[in-house]
Amino acid sequence: MNDMTDYRLLTEEEILILENNSCWAEDWSRVLVADGFRPYSFHRVMFYGDICLGSFDKLVEVSKGFFKHSGINDATLRNVTVGNDCLIEKVGIYINNYSIGNDCYISNICTLETTDDATYGEGSVISVLNEMGDGNVTLFRELNSQIAAFMVKHYRDKVLRQTLQQLIEDELRISRPERGMVGNNVKIINTKDITNTIIKGDCEINGASRLSECTIMSSKDASVYIGTGVICENSIICDGCSINNSVKMQDCFVGEACQITNGFTAESSLFFANSFMANGEACAAFCGPFSSSHHKSSLLIGGEFSFYNAGSNTNFSNHAYKMGPMHYGTLERGTKTASGAYVLMPATIGAFSVCFGKLMHHPDTRNLPFSYLMAYGETMYIVPGRNITTVGLYRDIKKWPKRDKRSKQSRKSIINFDWLSPFTVGEILEGRKILESLRQASGDNVSTYNFHEYVINVSSLRKGLKYYDIALRIYMGAVLKRAQKEGFFGKPSTEVGKGKWADLSGLLLPVSEEERIVEGIKNGQIENIQQLLDCFVDINNHYSDYRWVWSYQLILDYYGIDEILPSDIERIHNDYVQARRAWIAEIRKDAEKEYAMGDVEDDVFNDFIEKLDHEIDFED
Repeated sequence: MNDMTDYRLLTEEEILILENNSCWAEDWSRVLVADGFRPYSFHRVMFYGDICLGSFDKLVEVSKGFFKHSGINDATLRNVTVGNDCLIEKVGIYINNYSIGNDCYISNICTLETTDDATYGEGSVISVLNEMGDGNVTLFRELNSQIAAFMVKHYRDKVLRQTLQQLIEDELRISRPERGMVGNNVKIINTKDITNTIIKGDCEINGASRLSECTIMSSKDASVYIGTGVICENSIICDGCSINNSVKMQDCFVGEACQITNGFTAESSLFFANSFMANGEACAAFCGPFSSSHHKSSLLIGGEFSFYNAGSNTNFSNHAYKMGPMHYGTLERGTKTASGAYVLMPATIGAFSVCFGKLMHHPDTRNLPFSYLMAYGETMYIVPGRNITTVGLYRDIKKWPKRDKRSKQSRKSIINFDWLSPFTVGEILEGRKILESLRQASGDNVSTYNFHEYVINVSSLRKGLKYYDIALRIYMGAVLKRAQKEGFFGKPSTEVGKGKWADLSGLLLPVSEEERIVEGIKNGQIENIQQLLDCFVDINNHYSDYRWVWSYQLILDYYGIDEILPSDIERIHNDYVQARRAWIAEIRKDAEKEYAMGDVEDDVFNDFIEKLDHEIDFED
């Protein structure tokens, strides 16, 4: 409803009509109406406190092809504003202290109420990654995966933490409404209790059990659906989400276009863009973009995930990277305990907990990215770089951008889909150094190499070096080609981009830029949350520039040159083409191996091979 609506007192005739329709008011002088108000569609309504009513002229579609006249029937209202052309009926207890927008349908509910000191799920501090630790992430509606990752990563910086918390509190003090709100075009039916909840426009709530201290950020192009049996407390749900089928959620943040369904339970957890959760459980989990969990036995606890399918790593349902349509992908960029693009491949379910525990105690394993980690009995094996040449990775590279279901207007979290970037290639360089050091220390006339208490077979080490080199040459050639097309080819004019890179849950950035943000918050240059968000957006907008700075130095070091000459460009491009063809050939072998196992239909296999054959089209 428009806040600028002019209201007037009811006429004596209107009051008489309302009373004849079994309506009653504690004080009719406190019931104000819009100029177009007509009293005929109000029946058995009790008004308490201050009431503002719009006009009620249109029909409301309550089910497909079934229209009822707008109005209010069988309801008790206290201190409520109702917009134009709403239908409110069958309110079991009351609506108290709420503002309701235009064109809403509210039917068969018990309570819709705002109480004193409502927070709407904003401002509470939860602990992720450590379910028994101090709070490290503050929930508020502008939270995205970058701010959350930033909070977690720099939690031990007391000055930064306190300053950032103050910025958030300042934001909440300005934006928090005095009472609960229901936006325009909202449908709330067959729902029990809604308390201290902000419901933005174009949201549907159907059959929910309880919503308490929540903010639902729905919009016309990214509507939210909350369905049967849902209990949601002290949580924030962003645009485009679906929460359905007896989900129980407490102290959580659900980012854009997430789906949580089928009895999933979550406490003190974060779910960001396009995550899918069903059947299982999450506690103190940081689920970055494209995190998935499908199984009842899945417990996501105390971990940070991204581009991750819990089912792939805890059972054998799809660990072979199927070519078929039901493949959901595997760990691409990593978890908190195994970052740098690991794929964990245990030999047994029991081995999963063993290898996961060892990874937590030996973070050096992160420097062997794109690797398999397998257990045979008591022995742990690493297969370095193996995932670079699998069908699964190839499909993941193609599919993730297509599976971004967020609307263009609802993309708070930044997601960089590059599988080869200064971040991952930096890890590849470290992995290659480790393998070369192992080979130099033990020689070539051995059957295995020992890395901490992990074992690497000699054939695996050789292939790992080969796969890493393929990835490096593909990366350098691709970046050089992009730099030429985007017009900033040549010696970089800035130093920004050199050195280590980081992944802030989807945003790939130089560590130097992250440190600049830290100092900007601490010294007051970043004065509010919007400026912080703008910093992340600006860094992402300059990703290509920063990437070239890093890649330029990589090319010089790799090829042992002082500058990139035309002859070097030709050489780099030729290496890129050869490496790319070698990569595709290895993926083809992986596909043929899977096909030979009899797990893939002929048409699926042939379609996949045809796609590989067309990869030559992208060489230039």
